[in-house]
Amino acid sequence: MENNIFGKTNVEVSKLGLGLAQVGFQLGKKEFQTANTILNTALDNGINFLDTAAMYLQSESIVGNSVGHRRDEYFLATKAGTGRTTSPDSEWTYAKIKDSVENSLINLKTEIIDLVQLHSCETHLLEQGDVIRALQDCKLEGKIKYMGYSGDNEAAEWAVKSNLFDTLQTSYSISDQRARTKNILNEANKRNLGIIAKRPIGNASLLGVKNHNNGQTHEHFGSAYDEYFERVMQMTKEIDLDLNELDPIEMSMAFALSKKEINVIIIGSKNLNHVEENLSYMTKNLDKYKNLINQYENIYEKLDDNWRQLT
Repeated sequence: MENNIFGKTNVEVSKLGLGLAQVGFQLGKKEFQTANTILNTALDNGINFLDTAAMYLQSESIVGNSVGHRRDEYFLATKAGTGRTTSPDSEWTYAKIKDSVENSLINLKTEIIDLVQLHSCETHLLEQGDVIRALQDCKLEGKIKYMGYSGDNEAAEWAVKSNLFDTLQTSYSISDQRARTKNILNEANKRNLGIIAKRPIGNASLLGVKNHNNGQTHEHFGSAYDEYFERVMQMTKEIDLDLNELDPIEMSMAFALSKKEINVIIIGSKNLNHVEENLSYMTKNLDKYKNLINQYENIYEKLDDNWRQLT
């Protein structure tokens, strides 16, 4: 597994990280053994970046119970807040963010969390400052090492330009390139923020296009999938491409990994086989996709009809 320096933190993190939303939402404690195998397999194979969140149901406690004893082997990132931009302002207070961090410390079975990220709050809440001050105080108290923002569009731009955060987590994939076209990645890189790409395979939308073209019913892979699928369908029609000649997931990973500004891409799964397949892609030469990546970048800009990042 190749590593990158994670921006101003100067920590080496694996280029592939493990997202843990599905572990919390779809496995939970009832399927702890499956989650435990996934987490330990990831660590055993060089993944050292774990990304969870307080709102991913039992995800944090699963991490603590599964790999808490291996704490020195991974960079631990979690998130505070609801993860929903539609949440009322009353869900985004100083006290609630502070309490969230305290609970995360207990659930994750750690004395300090490497990174706590504000989880998709809107720009006006960032401007108000209480939620940022909560993380700053946690940092001063030695409960967290770094503070970040996880989100998209105008709020992500504000977070980057504020110079108040150490890291940015934002959407980036073939079907969601707004972070590139609106210079969010470039601005974050100029400020030496550690940059995490979420949804780098676009909820497997390119795989859905392949299935669709082969006459199969495409599977729904999450709340953003339908929009991602429609976008990537439009783009792929513009390119002379036979999807049967390539692996859509490998191509999707190559696309996100090609952006040098991005330090780590996070992919989650409830399926051990998928995690092992993703690990295998990291051993391959993905440069063969360079021309196709350029085509998807150009066609995205041509077709972009206010394709905002999906939260």
